[in-house]
Amino acid sequence: MFDKILIANRGEIALRVLRAAKELGIQTVAVHSTADADAMHVRLADESVCIGPPPARDSYLNIPALIAACEITGADAVHPGYGFLSENARFAEMLDAHKIVFIGPRADHIRSMGDKIEAKRTAKRLGIPCVPGSEGGVSDDDEALRIASEIGFPVIIKAASGGGGKGMKVVRNAADMSVALATARTEAKANFGDDAVYIEKYLEKPRHIEIQVLGDGQGNAIHLGERDCSLQRRHQKVWEEGPSPALNLGMREDIGEICAKAMRELGYLGAGTVEFLYEDGKFYFIEMNTRIQVEHPVTEMITGVDLVHEQIKIAAGAKLTIRQDDVKIAGHAIECRINAENPRSFAPSPGQIKSYHPPGGLGVRVDSAAYQGYRIPPNYDSLVGKLIVTGRTRNECLMRLRRALDEFVVDGIQTTLPLFRTLVRNPDIQNGAYDIHWLEQFLATEPPIEA
Repeated sequence: MFDKILIANRGEIALRVLRAAKELGIQTVAVHSTADADAMHVRLADESVCIGPPPARDSYLNIPALIAACEITGADAVHPGYGFLSENARFAEMLDAHKIVFIGPRADHIRSMGDKIEAKRTAKRLGIPCVPGSEGGVSDDDEALRIASEIGFPVIIKAASGGGGKGMKVVRNAADMSVALATARTEAKANFGDDAVYIEKYLEKPRHIEIQVLGDGQGNAIHLGERDCSLQRRHQKVWEEGPSPALNLGMREDIGEICAKAMRELGYLGAGTVEFLYEDGKFYFIEMNTRIQVEHPVTEMITGVDLVHEQIKIAAGAKLTIRQDDVKIAGHAIECRINAENPRSFAPSPGQIKSYHPPGGLGVRVDSAAYQGYRIPPNYDSLVGKLIVTGRTRNECLMRLRRALDEFVVDGIQTTLPLFRTLVRNPDIQNGAYDIHWLEQFLATEPPIEA
């Protein structure tokens, strides 16, 4: 086991990793920018190192500073959390060159799954069902039109190195292809430094279903059921739940085993998530995230498996001790991402939290690094915390979530709490009758959310 882990992240995920490490008897090192000097993970870590000024490129993305912090403190492993350098193959390789363990997959798996085109090729080779589309990158109008005519309009253009909706354009007819392709390539280049794009069939009303996997890199891999992440705004997840209201036990076991088998064949090491669009009883692979997910607590609440504990133990060389038969889905869990944003315009709302009272009680978990008096900096994402609620049934979970949302107090800044208080009372949400377009359509047609 490791002696000391450096946590190369901030906010609630840094605190989450810190707690897991302490429970395993491992010393912790927090890194922080000058903007995060008063952050909770900095206060609670055994050691802390300032790695730069507020801009992420000068601190949390500063690889030399992070490696120097490891050498100064004697950390023998790094947990990257999510975001920042969590899916940076070069970072993993540089740590390895300095004899520091990267708590995550091997660099070649990060690299192959980070390129959407290569990830799709790999998925096909491993027997994972994929959305019909181009075999590789598409560079000119003629090729794009040929592929679109073969699979049928509408199609969607996506950035090969992208995410978060950047470099993504829906094309419904041939006349719009040229402009959409040029725009997508320009956005991809501006956001990811790579203008490669590819084309897929556009599904009209799919759900976003993701399968949590764990592998030990020694031929063992399991799945831990699915999460439904269909409630999204601008391709950003807002509300996640598990199990999905759209799947039954047979569907879950079938797609889960396909993913676990693929991870065994790949020799995958660590935690990962295989993401699909699901429509009319069929799954279509869209990407794999080679890291812990923001929404991982949903899986933890319904399986009882501590995913961060498992990440650390696997990275230290342990074999996977959980067998597939050991994984039991019990009850239902829902996570709401509480952001420091105006609930109507979604404009960021950084500032000082004057009052903070998280909810409690049976089946209620709050993952947050916020506290009364804490100042949300304007330099990073606006996540205040995650409210995760579980119940024996989905209806019990929804009622508990309603109660917990009404208890949650965050004053001094605007948050998205009012949005979730509206959603949890909506009949479509209560019935599980939503797809990836539902939330944006709701926000466009319903009266404004009260701030």
